[in-house]
Amino acid sequence: MTTSSSESDVLVVGAGPTGLVLALWLTRLGIRVRIVDKTAEPGTTSRALAVQARTLELYRQVGLADAVVDAGRKAVAVNLWVAGRQVGHVAFGDMGQGLSPYPYALIYPQDEHEQLLIDRLTALGVKVERRTELVEFEDDAGRVVARLKRADGTHETCEAAYLAGCDGAHSRVREGLGIGFPGGTYDHLFYVADVEARGAVMNGELHAALDTTDFLIVFPLKRDGHARLIGTMREEAERPNEQLSWDDVSKRVIEWIGIDVARVNWFSTYRVYHRVADHFRAGRAFLAGDAAHIHSPVGGQGMNTGIGDAVNLAWKLAAVVQGQAHAALLDSYEPERLAFARRLVASTDRAFTAVTSRGALARRVRLNLVPLIIPPLFELAAVRRLMFRTISQTAVHYRGSSLSRGRAGTIRGGDRLPWVPPGSAGGEDNFAPLTSLEWQVHVYGAVAPELIALCSARGLPLHVFSWRPTMARAGLTRNAAYLVRPDGYVALAEPEASAAKLKAYLDEWGVIAAAVSSGRPANH
Repeated sequence: MTTSSSESDVLVVGAGPTGLVLALWLTRLGIRVRIVDKTAEPGTTSRALAVQARTLELYRQVGLADAVVDAGRKAVAVNLWVAGRQVGHVAFGDMGQGLSPYPYALIYPQDEHEQLLIDRLTALGVKVERRTELVEFEDDAGRVVARLKRADGTHETCEAAYLAGCDGAHSRVREGLGIGFPGGTYDHLFYVADVEARGAVMNGELHAALDTTDFLIVFPLKRDGHARLIGTMREEAERPNEQLSWDDVSKRVIEWIGIDVARVNWFSTYRVYHRVADHFRAGRAFLAGDAAHIHSPVGGQGMNTGIGDAVNLAWKLAAVVQGQAHAALLDSYEPERLAFARRLVASTDRAFTAVTSRGALARRVRLNLVPLIIPPLFELAAVRRLMFRTISQTAVHYRGSSLSRGRAGTIRGGDRLPWVPPGSAGGEDNFAPLTSLEWQVHVYGAVAPELIALCSARGLPLHVFSWRPTMARAGLTRNAAYLVRPDGYVALAEPEASAAKLKAYLDEWGVIAAAVSSGRPANH
């Protein structure tokens, strides 16, 4: 039996972190959303753990960051061990100080993370439709027509303006679009275990340990004495995955690093893949998260990358659906996120291969070169800051995007708006206005009357910040104008604050402000 449903603006398939964040942002932007998932309930085990600084910055825009930080555990430092010796220690605060309001990595289990997102969506009137499976879909006369199968076996036809496939590595949406998913699988079989344990390394810090053939990563969990361990299974463990247990784990590194495991609360094994979809869009359908890219767990990047996809796509869909930008805006999603995904998979692949390879050369690098090279590098402030920017994803940029124009100071179109903390007199930082989820103009210094007039006429929020030396250190230019996208990236960096160039950009993309402002600039 098939019934017809009401229309939606966007149908989101998949209720993992990517799909939930996409639905949350769209809802906050006034878009009608349906989100479906074929599973009966949310995940009850913690998979992804790391929430990076850039994700927290995006969460701050929708009022989520404080709740996530309060529920998680700040990883204040990372330690590197090689063949039984500690060879490196870096405090995250030292690496990220002044670069982000969140100069640390946060440990927050995915199951708790998902539940928080579900609760926020529910409070906004959007319920995840469980045991509802996408069967097929087609792009028909400017709409997506999807057939859904409910838990009772009945079918429903759902029409939406756009479809977002956030349905994981085995994505039905990607398969339906016929988009390739090239890549490969690493040879090793890995395990993940949540344990209660004792030992010196159970100190609330991250630990990464390398040996001849094994590696171990220790993630501190919220409760003292609890940790997530990720490592390798014994080579001789060749039984089917479901028959493997903690007894089959390679214990060599666990023993020399001094972890005394008292109890294993959860255990699973998995293979690691590295794949990127050939395309992230076909017509009115889009891919995001694991449906678009999967890679090694090195650096805790996977879930955060999916969330970045979701935010990038959400504001663009909302703008086009609401007639606040030309439809061509959607063409920028694939090149922006596909380019980053390919760079990320390539870099994590190289790192993961170096860490796990059984080859003689790789072993020599791990055991002999790493202890010699890493400690002096960790001592360099520039290296520590580069590490933070890379791992935190605050260095992600869209400079090559068709949306990105201009340069003022070291900031180019496509860069993340640099964070400027509040001044000594107090007040708000320059990220505070981003909670409006609107296009906006930032000027650091004095603003010209022509720019005020244009922003007033266009209803474009204009935020003027009193000039301070910290702004120059952040790479900003005094009195320049920065057109900032709803996701906190600079679209146009205009050193002369030219109202004509800003107008030309707005006209080219058909950008219309969500609401007409009072016309007076906001001074900070």
